[in-house]
Amino acid sequence: MFLGSYLHSIDSKGRLTVPSKFRPKLATGVVVTRGLDGCLWVFPIDMWKELAEKINNLPTTQKDSRDFARYMFSRASDSVPDKQGRILLPSHLREFANLDGETVILGAQRYLEIWNAAKWKKAEAKLEQEGDTIAERLAEVGLP
Repeated sequence: MFLGSYLHSIDSKGRLTVPSKFRPKLATGVVVTRGLDGCLWVFPIDMWKELAEKINNLPTTQKDSRDFARYMFSRASDSVPDKQGRILLPSHLREFANLDGETVILGAQRYLEIWNAAKWKKAEAKLEQEGDTIAERLAEVGLP
């Protein structure tokens, strides 16, 4: 399980060092893709395969299914962390998430999120303000 938040910088070659506690789970490879809310999502390769299978099982006759598959796969990039635990973030993904220099790496249980540090600070402040309301809405669908 990926938990916590960590401040890291992207180097001049577009590489990001993954927090050491996450490296064993990512050692066999990762897929980085556009996430929602303007961040990047980093999936361990086994989790990516599960997600890809679910997306592939969506009905291709539905436009939302085709669009979501395009969104997830068309800009995705696979990588294997190097010996220093760094993964390459291609320029098109860095541009999408406005990543330049300091980033925040968030554990999101089954995957990681990579945020522009300033954007995350704003998103986190909003979450803190709206946390109670979000919890109440989720309680309506059966979450504690």
